[in-house]
Amino acid sequence: MARAVVEAGWCVVEVPLSAPAALASIARLTEALPADILVGAGTVRTVAEVEKVAEAGGRLIMMPHADPRLIAHADRLGLVVLPGVFTATEAFVALEAGADALSLFPAETGGPAHLAALRAVLPPALPILPVGGIVAGSISPWQSAGASGFAVGRALYRPRDDAEVVRRRAEEFRALAALPVGGARSSATAG
Repeated sequence: MARAVVEAGWCVVEVPLSAPAALASIARLTEALPADILVGAGTVRTVAEVEKVAEAGGRLIMMPHADPRLIAHADRLGLVVLPGVFTATEAFVALEAGADALSLFPAETGGPAHLAALRAVLPPALPILPVGGIVAGSISPWQSAGASGFAVGRALYRPRDDAEVVRRRAEEFRALAALPVGGARSSATAG
């Protein structure tokens, strides 16, 4: 499935730690995919999990929250870290701790208007990716609100899907978001 997403032009693959054999999958993906593909874990909640992802070869940490200890630890290990934030306070705490970018989570709760409000107070060049509930039909409003990219899960991959279905969906998302092939603005969640 990850190869199908990569062949569709995406350059980030995130495996949620809640998935079966997530760490083994991350290790396998880091070996099987080209080195320029950023592979890592989502739903990371503890310092121990950050370390396990790094040991598995992952280079990306996505968190559902903005725990400064986890952010700083991932940063010290040289990992790209995208904590989940919902408020301006959480966003600034995450940035101070060393976040590389932010994931607006849960995005569907606040919607594009919430992202636009956050954009008004956050650094303009800061990458923010909506996470949670992103579907193909919602791409345009999110972009208008200032989304830098998107993290897509169930709308891209479901356990019973075959690789061709996933590839078609990944291509559709990339086309709707006008993302260049290999562009750094796409994140796929596989589980």
